[in-house]
Amino acid sequence: MEMNLKPAIERRAGHPIVIAGPCSAETEAQVMATAKELKEVGIDAFRAGIWKPRTRPGSFEGVGVEGLTWLKNVKNELGLKVTTEVANTQHVFEALKHDIDILWLGARTTVNPFSVQEVADAIRGVDIPVLIKNPINPDLALWKGAIERIYKAGVTRIGVIHRGFAFHGAKDYRNVPHWQIPIDLKREFPDLQIVCDNSHICGRRDTLFDVAQKALDLNFDGVMSEIHIDPDNAWSDAAQQVTPTRFQEMVNDFKIKATGSTASASDLESFRTQIDEIDEQLINLVAERMKLAEKIGAYKKSNNISILQSTRWEEILQNGIAKGGKKNLSPKFMERFYKSIHDESIDHQSKL
Repeated sequence: MEMNLKPAIERRAGHPIVIAGPCSAETEAQVMATAKELKEVGIDAFRAGIWKPRTRPGSFEGVGVEGLTWLKNVKNELGLKVTTEVANTQHVFEALKHDIDILWLGARTTVNPFSVQEVADAIRGVDIPVLIKNPINPDLALWKGAIERIYKAGVTRIGVIHRGFAFHGAKDYRNVPHWQIPIDLKREFPDLQIVCDNSHICGRRDTLFDVAQKALDLNFDGVMSEIHIDPDNAWSDAAQQVTPTRFQEMVNDFKIKATGSTASASDLESFRTQIDEIDEQLINLVAERMKLAEKIGAYKKSNNISILQSTRWEEILQNGIAKGGKKNLSPKFMERFYKSIHDESIDHQSKL
């Protein structure tokens, strides 16, 4: 689908787009205090969650409409643009009533075409920027579909937020980045602004800068970060929020590449990113394999079975060589690969 997109947020020359604010609006004092300090950072928009879609009931689900008044006060008193997440018709109507400048769709909304269409129908004919987070699962078509639904409602100021993807198993992120997916999205829609939600990708504070810088190295347009005046006592997502002071340090340390175009990353950088992601998956899979080897080792110990089972090992090796050959991997490489894994497996079992 061909689209004539306009910038969702005007980008200052030589600066990334910076959207920042607390995960959740908690109190009027907390919102205003955080906003005042972030104004000194020079952010482009102040964010705060008003309605919080939680995985399980019973946790803090947002202050609701009352918090929109706090955001409107931030806008009027500090001159900052304000943005919040919407997920249904009522959210949209209340946000528009309170003069919210930018709306965003969360990952749990993007994953459901019915919900996206409901929001699209609610904003039909309204000239307001809309940012769309990637769906929870790594589905590029689903992300594109959400963009197209909002565009068909007459919205041309559209951007996307890359917040990573859910993954079951060992990982270094709260949500795995899968950088190639947003890169592919921007290749298809070169005019589409994309910002990185480093807070939801990381899930913790110590890696926030590295992920944000990675996104900027890939020519993303900016970052969206969760900032709290007292992060340790935040009512939601405390572990991934930082103070305005720490965020100021991060922004000051950002390195922006000098380039004539932010439409896409270089082919070389894209290939390297794909290799890094595959390497991480390989390491995680091997680690999972070793956990199974340890369970087998415990079973052998309790049943007085020797660690090395020659017949089973030969079967694994030959199957691996055969499967590798079908993928154009040489027998010599596959033999070395499996021998290394087998040696490590033996070591893990021997420790038991």
